[in-house]
This record gives sequence, structure tokens and C-alpha cells, in this order.
Amino acid sequence: MSVLLAILALLVTLFIGVPIPFAFFASAACLIFLGGYQPGFLLPYGFAKMNSVVLLTIPLFIMAGGIMDKGGIGDKLVDVVDIIAGRIKGGLGVVCVVTCAIFGAVSGSSSATVSCIGSIIMPKLQRAGYPVGHTAALLASSGVLGILIPPSMLMIVYAWLGNQSVLACFLAAFVPGIILTILLSLVNLFLLRNNKDIEVRPADSFAVTGKKLISSGASASPALMMPVIILGGIYGGIMTPTEAAAVAVLYAIPVAMFFYKGLKFRNLGATLIESATTTGVIMAMTFAVMILSRLYIMENLPEQIMGFLTTISDNKMVILLMINVVLLGMGMLMDDVSGFLLGTPILLPLVQQIGVDPLHFAAIMGVNLGMGNVTPPTAPLLYLSGRISGASVTSMLKPTMYLILFAWLPTLLLTTYVPDISLFLVRLLLK
Repeated sequence: MSVLLAILALLVTLFIGVPIPFAFFASAACLIFLGGYQPGFLLPYGFAKMNSVVLLTIPLFIMAGGIMDKGGIGDKLVDVVDIIAGRIKGGLGVVCVVTCAIFGAVSGSSSATVSCIGSIIMPKLQRAGYPVGHTAALLASSGVLGILIPPSMLMIVYAWLGNQSVLACFLAAFVPGIILTILLSLVNLFLLRNNKDIEVRPADSFAVTGKKLISSGASASPALMMPVIILGGIYGGIMTPTEAAAVAVLYAIPVAMFFYKGLKFRNLGATLIESATTTGVIMAMTFAVMILSRLYIMENLPEQIMGFLTTISDNKMVILLMINVVLLGMGMLMDDVSGFLLGTPILLPLVQQIGVDPLHFAAIMGVNLGMGNVTPPTAPLLYLSGRISGASVTSMLKPTMYLILFAWLPTLLLTTYVPDISLFLVRLLLK
């Protein structure tokens, strides 16, 4: 009963808009008082769990992403992809998807990706006659790709919580991220195929296109090199993930300040303060979730959930379907970081009991929580995209449902029920 009341307290506080760390603390307080626990051991436990070198990667990647965001790399990335895909009907939508995937890998933040790329691509899309509701929905779905395309901050969080290899988690999420990128692009093209209001840029000759691509590629190459340096250093055994994150910061500052010249000394401090604020929120949230998840485990919540699921069915496929529903609900109620922090320690033991590889589950969580972030009625990224584009919620709902049904759900089903999609690269490169 105490667990049910604690979960109810969590849901109620989230629904009424209480900040997520305080909602987690409220649920923990219910368990402490109702379960008769002595709270003295919880604070040391929370600090002990957070005493990890791996967690240093989070503020460092946030800092590097913030610097690159303010450095003005978004324009260059959009220009490169636009040269390749911008000459077909619906091509600018593909530009939006692919650019978000690339920028998400650089910044590691879904909200930063939506904000930066949205402010650049939205005026282009509106001038070309694209429906504003469609483009806002597409931007929101594309912004989540940073969860799956490495280096992903959330895969680092999962690796830390699940005691897994960071490299392996990166690889596990990569192929689902590519599949989702392709499906989002194809659904976008299909939805716009008969739209007569869309203007298409005249095709250039092969020689002119080649020159533009070389010029734009040269301008964007310093930004594109950052994930290469990070992943190359990690996979090559030269750097640990924490060291790679530090190198990313040291690389991002001169690139943003002296190459792109979008970042000045006078606003570098403000960028670092903004990154520190974001880090503080995530660390407070992490501390709260560590305490809450410990109490849930002491109350045998994972076993209770498994017992409930097996009373419905003992079929592995059905249990995975029900776990996906739980994850989708979590993604709809809270941001992706909170979903990973709360869901990993509770649900990972369950899926391991039914024979699911932890690395496979990393990809399942990434796709599922990402879909929850754009699924109404909560859909935090969808509303952020709407504010940036000026689109109304009603205009975004129909294209959002098309993207969920024909891009997100197929990716989720493939990732869930075809383990080789997420484990192929892991086995190929690391085992």
C-alpha cells in the first residue's frame, strides 16, 4: 500500500506541475513516513551512488554542447544537408531531420537541438510554404534523435546506472537512431508529396552542386569533427568517456570562438553559467532519484511489477509489450533524463529476468522515452517546438500521430523484438 501511495504522490505532483526533483522527493517522503524507514542512511547512500567519475561526463558534455550551440554551427550544418536534399519536394523536411540528428550528436541535448535547429530551419520552411503544424511536429520528433545518435549523454547515464560499458551503449542505440532518422524522413516526404504550396529550389548543375558541397562541407567540418574525435578517442582506447568529454570542451571553445566566431569572450561566461545551471538541475534530480529508487527496491517494487505482469501473461513478448507501455507513460510524464534515472534501476532487473540483454534494453529505453517526449497530451518537446515555430497544438496533432504511427512505432517494435538491430554493432566491434 505504501508503494502505491508513493507512486500516486509522484504522479499527482508531476501532473500539477511540481518540479521533477521535488516530485521525486515527495514520493520518497511518502515511503519514509508510511514505510517506517529511518531516513539517516538515505543521504549517505545518495552521495555514495553519485561519487562516480563517469558522472563527470554529464557536465562536460553539457558544457561542450552549450558552447557549440552558441557558436553558430547550426547554420553550417543546415547548409550542408540542404545542398544534398533541399531540391526535392519535402526535401527541407529531410534537412530538418538529418540536421537534428547531427546536431543532437554534437550537443547531446534534445531541447538544445530543437531550440537551435528550429530557430534556423523554421524561417526557411515557412518561406518555402511548408505547413507550420507539420514542420513543428517534425522538428519535435527529430530533436529526440540526440538520445540515440552517439555520443549520447543519456546512454552514459544508462551505462552508469546499469553498470554497462558506455561504448557498448553508444553502439546499441546507434542503429535504431539511423532507422528512426530514415523513417521520419520518408514519412515527411510521403505526407508532403501532394502539397502544391511547397516551393522547390531549382536544381543546380552537378559542378555547381559539387562546389557548394565542398565549400559548405569545409565550413561545417570542424563541428562534424567533434563527435569523430570523441568517439574515435573512446573506441580507439585512447581516452575514457570522461576524458573524451573534457577534450570535447577544450575543442569546442576555440572552434566556436575563433572559427565560427559565434561565441565571444563576453558571453562565454553566460554560456558556462547556463551549463552549470543545467548540470545542477540534473544532479539534483539524480540525487533525488537515487534515494527514491533505493526505497522502491527496498519495497520490492521490481518483484511486485514482475509478479503483476506474469499474472497477465508469462510470454516474453507480451511482458516486453507491457514494459514498453510503462516506459511510454514515463516518457509522457517526465523528461528523458528523469525517465532514464527512474526507469533503469527499476525495470532493468525485470528485463534481465526474462532474458533481455541490458544493452538491448538501453536501445528500447531510448526509443521509448523519446517517443513519450513527443506523444500528447504532455509531450514537452512538442510544445517547445510549437513555441519556437508559432504552431498551435491542434495543427501539430495530426502530423505528430502520423510520425508516431509510421516512424516511431515501427522503430520501437523493430528495436524491441529484433535484438540484433541493437546488438549487431556491439557484437561486431566489441565482442
